[in-house]
Order: sequence, then C-alpha cells, then structure tokens
Amino acid sequence: MRRLITLYGSSVGKKIAMAATGAIMFLFVIGHLAGNLKLYAGEESFNKYAHWLREIGYPALGHNQFLWIFRFVLLVCVAVHIISAIQLALQSWRAREICYRKQESIAFSYASYTMRWGGLLVALYVIYHLFHLTWGSAHHNFDSTNPYQNVVDGFKVWWVSLIYMIAIIVLGLHLYHGLWSAMQTMGFNNPKYNAWRRPTASIIALVIAIGYISIPVSVLFGIVK
Repeated sequence: MRRLITLYGSSVGKKIAMAATGAIMFLFVIGHLAGNLKLYAGEESFNKYAHWLREIGYPALGHNQFLWIFRFVLLVCVAVHIISAIQLALQSWRAREICYRKQESIAFSYASYTMRWGGLLVALYVIYHLFHLTWGSAHHNFDSTNPYQNVVDGFKVWWVSLIYMIAIIVLGLHLYHGLWSAMQTMGFNNPKYNAWRRPTASIIALVIAIGYISIPVSVLFGIVK
C-alpha cells in the first residue's frame, strides 16, 4: 500500500491512475452503449435488458444491489480521475515557464484544451442523466416500469435531445484525447505506433459518439417510437 501511495505521489503515478480509471470508465461507456442500442430491437427487448440489469447477482444480491455497487465503483473511479487531473494540472502550471505558454497552443490540439472543462461538462451531464432517466425526477412522464417509453418520451423533447447530443460531442472529444494519452502513458509511445495512435483514437471516439447520438436523433425523427 505504501508503495502505491508513493507511486501516486509522482506525476507518473497520477497519469497511471488516470489511465486505469479512464479505462474502467471507457469500458462502461462501451457497455452502456451496447445496452442502449437494444432500443432498436423494440420495447420488449429493451425493457428485458433493463430488468436484467436490476437483477444481476440474484439471489446472492437483492434487487438493484449490483447496480449500486457498480455505481459506487464508478464514482470512486470518477473521483480519482478528476483529482489526479487537477493535481497534474496544478503541477504543470507551477512548473511551466512563461515562454512556454506561447508554444503550448502549437503543441496541443483543441481537444487537449477541452479536457478539463470537457470532463466537468461530462460529469454534469451524467448527473442530469441520472435524474432524467434513472431516477426520473427530471423527467416529465417517468414510468419506472417502462424504461423504453421513458427514453422515447424523454428524447421527444427537442431541447433534452440537444443537451444529450452536445454532451456526447464533448464526451467524444474527451475520449479522443484520453485514448491517445492513455496509449502514451501505457507505453505505446513508439515510432512504430505513433502513426496510428491518433487515427485509432479518432475512429473509436467517433463510433461511440455516433452510436449515442443516433438514439435521440432516431426518436426525434420517428425512427424509434
């Protein structure tokens, strides 16, 4: 444990912590998307999936217990991820020379500039998403027995769909920058790999963003009813 704390105290340790927690959240984003795409299979299929999520681990675990355990793990990952990012940013600002500031705009892409604010916006979006489609307090017609209809009714409101789409675009930028940064942190910083690091991160982030955005768009255009 002491070695882990010592490692985390270094900038390398914080980057590893960000990469590890980011990987867990990335897998969740993919799994969550795969589940949400069941919406296209129809109301019965989607509602069965939603019911299955609530009963994972039964009878060893009670109704919804697995989801709450999983949410707690994700919450810890989010906290470690954000704290590590803030600490790294503070270290960077303290160590940065004034003359380096002019070079920074050339060396880093727009996505890197949006990482800090993008992370905050994604966090706020997740909170809204929970109140909207998980707990229903921000939903105008919430029915706990019919998750499919909650999604459809929720995204029929154009400004709600717009919020989701903007948030997903921000998430896509965050994923893009995070993926290629994690590759570098995990040792893929090699001339053999550098040529495909950014394109790979771009494609993955774009596919995920399109998958999520397709849902509110499909509801708005009547493809999903």
